[in-house]
Amino acid sequence: MVADGFNPGFSLPYTPEVKAKTEHLYPLVERLIPRLEWELHAPIIAAINDLKKEKDAVILAHNYMTPEIFACVGDYRGDSLMLAQEAARTDARIIVQAGVHFMAETSKILSPEKTVLIPDMEAGCSLATSITGADIRLLKEKYPGIPVVTYVNTTADVKAETDICCTSSNAVQVVEHITSQWGVDKVILIPDQYLAKNVAAQTDIKVITWAGACEVHERFTPEDIREIRAGNPGVIVLAHPECPPDVLEEADFAGSTSGMSNYVKDNQPKHVVLITECSMSDNVALENPDVNFIRPCNLCPHMKRITLAKILHSLQTMRHEVIVDEAIAEKARLAVQRMIDLPLTKGQSTYNQTGSPEVLAVESFAQIDPRSSLHG
Repeated sequence: MVADGFNPGFSLPYTPEVKAKTEHLYPLVERLIPRLEWELHAPIIAAINDLKKEKDAVILAHNYMTPEIFACVGDYRGDSLMLAQEAARTDARIIVQAGVHFMAETSKILSPEKTVLIPDMEAGCSLATSITGADIRLLKEKYPGIPVVTYVNTTADVKAETDICCTSSNAVQVVEHITSQWGVDKVILIPDQYLAKNVAAQTDIKVITWAGACEVHERFTPEDIREIRAGNPGVIVLAHPECPPDVLEEADFAGSTSGMSNYVKDNQPKHVVLITECSMSDNVALENPDVNFIRPCNLCPHMKRITLAKILHSLQTMRHEVIVDEAIAEKARLAVQRMIDLPLTKGQSTYNQTGSPEVLAVESFAQIDPRSSLHG
């Protein structure tokens, strides 16, 4: 197999054997992938699925993966935390993370005995790289006695410095739980400033946050939604809590990727738009054929580094293995487990604006590069 930047799949022939192995998968994606394009994907899909059996491997496919990955080679599909939990539960020896680097780290943290691979080590995340463990130590010095809640979209060294993790769907519950447990009325919620502001509007707890953001979600504006409504009367707008608060104010529902997917499945709106990454709409549309999806397109360039060809290359060469220092992993595992152990609260994935989204402080220490590169 050749270097990561080359797509070797196009050199694999579409044979009768490949067709026999993959034809049952094509109906899953035929509404999005033309037959000619499918015949380029199918040989790689067949090779990946054969290698999974041979090597005792499973593929974790995040909601932002393209449909040919999500539907045709993904063994577990969903948001980052759910995928990490499935990685811990599976008996498979090898985990291939079809997602970004922090997700692979979380899978390794929860499955230390398994081999975790990521097809492209450069598949990073603007939000995860906006903060470091050193930044959190400085925050704790500045705000002693205040608990630190860290979004799961962070690196292992950041999780290791935190008291408890949260997801976009349970952040309000986690904030209220940890402050009650510590007997305080303030919390440090990092690193997504928009998630923090949206949480602050749902609780009386005072929130200190960090100047981090997802480069996909921060680009959406209220004007985008108003234009979508003007061109599509009656459309239901679902937005991710990583969007700015004024975007959520324009939406009909706000929730995590799983929350949005479940909303569509449960309510079957006639017309809907998902204010999030492009491939999310594609994948939810495949599962809800009677719903018309309007697609404003903000692609995540990091997620799109993961391709079928790179997944095949990863399985063939066992590259790239994700390693987390056990001392860091042990502390990070505790923060994640504290969150997992909390009971699910009904309706926790919605963000209906009820108060001011202002926070006490948005921190960014100049001596720490907020866009530092991933190392691993």
